Amino acid sequence: MGHGGNVIEELTADHREVGEIFGRIQSTTDQGQKLRDLVDEVTIELVRHAVAEEQYLYPAVREHVEGGDGIADKEIRDHSRIEKLLKQLEKTKADSPEMSPLLQQLMEEVAEHVEDEENNLFPMLRQACSSQMLGDLGEKVRRAKAMAPTRPHPAAPDTPPANKLLAPGAGLVDRARDFVTGRGKS
Repeated sequence: MGHGGNVIEELTADHREVGEIFGRIQSTTDQGQKLRDLVDEVTIELVRHAVAEEQYLYPAVREHVEGGDGIADKEIRDHSRIEKLLKQLEKTKADSPEMSPLLQQLMEEVAEHVEDEENNLFPMLRQACSSQMLGDLGEKVRRAKAMAPTRPHPAAPDTPPANKLLAPGAGLVDRARDFVTGRGKS
């Protein structure tokens, strides 16, 4: 969940972790509990990552990167599509014929989003912000991920200040549900 480093290093490490989980999903032949556990694992990571980006990365992009409002709005739209897919996956049984196409769509959406961030947004942010600022953002992102929800909440606010106020409460409820059900423990 927390990798260390500045915001770009932290979020890039998250991208690699999600890619690794997608690799395990693609290589599994189990259409039962193992697949459900992997889908839950990638959901937890993607939701925490998205919440942290929406709380800290995108406001920094708006403030420091030329054309930042448009860039942040586009990234938040990407998150919205991904979160809706995650919600559908949460409701889909692992052995359902709908599971594979939903997972494929999710992997494609995430790959496009990651490529855009790493090739466009991160270089602009690196150029616009001091190393101290990037380091501080990395720490804020790690703290946000620790408190973030673990389940998709597509109707929740995705911009400050409402997202910063509501996400920790939703995160607490999600982690309590996860504890009771054992979700995310595999």
